[in-house]
Amino acid sequence: MLELTEEQRLLRESVGRLAREKIAPRAAEMDASQEFPEDIHRLFVEQGLLKLKIPHAYGGVPADAVTCCLVTEEIARVDGSCSLMLVNHLAGLAPLIAGSTEEQRSRFLPTIVEEGHIVGFALSEPEAGSDAASLQTRARKDGKGYRLTGTKCFITNGGAAKVFVLFATLDPALKKRGITAYLVEEENPGAHIGKKEDKMGMRASPTTELILEDAFVPEEARIGGEGEGWGLLIEGLSETRILIAALSLGLADGATEVAARYTVERSQFGKAISTFQGIQFMLADMLMGIETARSLVYRAARMQDQDHPSVRRYASMAKCYASDMAMRVTTDAVQMMGGYGYMKDYPVERMMRDAKVLQIFEGTNQIQRMIIARDYLAGL
Repeated sequence: MLELTEEQRLLRESVGRLAREKIAPRAAEMDASQEFPEDIHRLFVEQGLLKLKIPHAYGGVPADAVTCCLVTEEIARVDGSCSLMLVNHLAGLAPLIAGSTEEQRSRFLPTIVEEGHIVGFALSEPEAGSDAASLQTRARKDGKGYRLTGTKCFITNGGAAKVFVLFATLDPALKKRGITAYLVEEENPGAHIGKKEDKMGMRASPTTELILEDAFVPEEARIGGEGEGWGLLIEGLSETRILIAALSLGLADGATEVAARYTVERSQFGKAISTFQGIQFMLADMLMGIETARSLVYRAARMQDQDHPSVRRYASMAKCYASDMAMRVTTDAVQMMGGYGYMKDYPVERMMRDAKVLQIFEGTNQIQRMIIARDYLAGL
């Protein structure tokens, strides 16, 4: 059983109430419009959710991984897109906090706390997804700064983020050793938002290109030293994968509750379909998958908080298992509800569409399996 502090328990209850009362009634509309939910963003700012992980010295709330997972899970119970807004912001914060100078923290972190600025994460490219070490966005030294040229794709919170943690290479031939992280602000000349993607799911979470045309960033915009971006990237990905696992967990749990309530209310052959063995077996499998995932997700989160040496493997295990489970469970939720589950009158079809991308981004689940096996074998 997950043991929580009183503060964590109260926060979970507060965020759960906020999600049910403010986000759930808007979820279908947000999905249909595909517009970034400015009202939910403001709500997150008012509730202090965007300042999770930020140190006290800058006005933040230095929440641990378990706490961030609890918040992510509660929001995902009612809407994947809004949960993803927060997860991707935290993904951008991870390398910013881990590798930045005092000057960088003093400049960027207070604006996040006071004005609610969202941090974006720019890694993927048209020809560099799973093979992140082969990215082609170039960083060329120019006086007291760098010129960035290239195209980033699949940028979550694109058009909403005020600053991006962006990974570029000094020389593609150097592979990992050339990758460097930079802070690119929305007003940087030469940097602009490109095409907005029309997606299957997570439709209220904008996904765009970020195009860099000889964009200039000063030296003080570089995070860490030249060639140190890969280490920041790998460290941050473990943290983010655990959050994606928590999002998967919340999505599956929310879909299961909706479907289960429906089976109690829906009658066929003169009795509630919840009394049918076929439905009960399906529900039992869904619940077992959810609880197994919960144990793995929060074990990985505690390992993250303890800086455990095996956290990368367990982050991949949590992300892979929980997202596969979420896809299976949300699909079963639709099946349990029959024709009504397929209709937009109920949220389970949206939850099923939202679940699919969880198996793909932050490293496909095929990549996660490679990481898990190789990490284990390396320790033999």
